Amino acid sequence: MNVPIGIDDQPPQSPAAAMPSLRVTLRDIVRHRGVQLSLVLWVVCYVAVLLLAHGSLPFDRPAVAQRPFAVQLAAPTIGMLQIFVLMALAFIITRKRVVPDMAARAPERRIAMRETIIVLAYAALGQAGGWIVGPALGFRAFSFHLAGSVFGCTTTPLEPAEVWVWAIYNFLVFAVAPYLYFRRRYPNVALNLCSSNRRNDGALIFVILALESAFELCVFDKTIFGLRPHQALLGAPLTFLIYLLGTVLPTMILIYAILLPRFLKLTGSAISTVLLGGLSYAAMHIVEGWSAFDSPQDTALSLLFVLLTYVGPGLMKGVLTLRTGNAWVHALSYHAFAPHVITDTPLVVQVFGIK
Repeated sequence: MNVPIGIDDQPPQSPAAAMPSLRVTLRDIVRHRGVQLSLVLWVVCYVAVLLLAHGSLPFDRPAVAQRPFAVQLAAPTIGMLQIFVLMALAFIITRKRVVPDMAARAPERRIAMRETIIVLAYAALGQAGGWIVGPALGFRAFSFHLAGSVFGCTTTPLEPAEVWVWAIYNFLVFAVAPYLYFRRRYPNVALNLCSSNRRNDGALIFVILALESAFELCVFDKTIFGLRPHQALLGAPLTFLIYLLGTVLPTMILIYAILLPRFLKLTGSAISTVLLGGLSYAAMHIVEGWSAFDSPQDTALSLLFVLLTYVGPGLMKGVLTLRTGNAWVHALSYHAFAPHVITDTPLVVQVFGIK
């Protein structure tokens, strides 16, 4: 799959060509109805969790299971506050660059609407397929995360076969097929796969990756730095490859290369686009390895916590992509290495028996 990180042959964009709707102020954010509604829904989700949980969460998350209920409950909000800091830094680092007109990369509204509906329906079918294919082969239902990712897993241990089948299924269904379909119609630049400012993209990747890595190391006890050097040297590149195929490229292609420009074309609002990107990202994690579906109560708690856990990272990826017009920026700074290489290398080392 040819997805170069380069500059397509097109005339340079002048500052006047930057899209006005991407010039967002704090006042715009606070007054946006979608943001206000999201804040209300955030509070409603927390109230629902408190009413349903009765002081404990039923999830299979050994990395955080021993922490007090209040700490586990507060974690999504703490993570969101950290994400707001990273967003502010992203705006500061990109303040002097020409922000690409991403809406111009999407087709006219009628076609954009049709393509958006098709992609969302295809993504839903792809997820449903993973819930069928995984158990049919004797594995867990597939999601955008491998069972045990980030939070660990105490149920049936993963086997190498499950890891590779999960990665290949997601890669083919959510990355290769959508990319090939849209690449026949649009150049890589229209799919947010090219850089218009490599120096600024590089600076943004470095800063966000460094800060997010530091945050992950503070939050989680079991990371790559707890491994022996030999395990880390062999496990890190293997982890990078597995998660690149299984979740990083699928996320990048499906949501931030294809859907994000169409969201912007349809809404005309950068804020609405970021919100829709966050919801789309959370929706692709609806069945996680740590989720519990043993009762209606557990199911409701699982769905609520998927929303609380993954909307924030989805928003951050949207901001990074909108500010740069380059989906590779979020993939390299806020997905492939942090959190996955940092937190999931111990899991991969265990699964593949790296001594």
